[in-house]
Amino acid sequence: MSHKGRLSLPESEMTWRFSRSSGAGGQHVNTTDTRVELIWSLTDTTALSPAQKELASQRLSNRLVDGTIVVVSSQYRSQHRNREAARVRLEELVTQAIIPPTPRRPTRPSRASTQRRIDSKKRRSALKQGRKSPWE
Repeated sequence: MSHKGRLSLPESEMTWRFSRSSGAGGQHVNTTDTRVELIWSLTDTTALSPAQKELASQRLSNRLVDGTIVVVSSQYRSQHRNREAARVRLEELVTQAIIPPTPRRPTRPSRASTQRRIDSKKRRSALKQGRKSPWE
């Protein structure tokens, strides 16, 4: 775990791809590759235990393509800041995904709630009884 309780993933497991960003930025943006794609393989990582991998693959199933996650960042005009932003986003995504589920503590309905339920059933029953014609 690294700063602020966020998981730290090894740089060696990350693949980077750069392209030109869309949007404003003047002539500079047309010549520099500031858009960053971070590709990280969940199946090949050594940073997570098998149980954590299983949990992450279930929770991130909609983001996984062949066991890899792609995070894109083009919010900043510098490639370096976009790299940082993409890395932080990936680490937070994975950190959230591997938090173990809290077990459900079974509870019983309160006496008052049970009483309310029974009372409403009785009222409903009386209402329906009142609809019946008297000669049946």
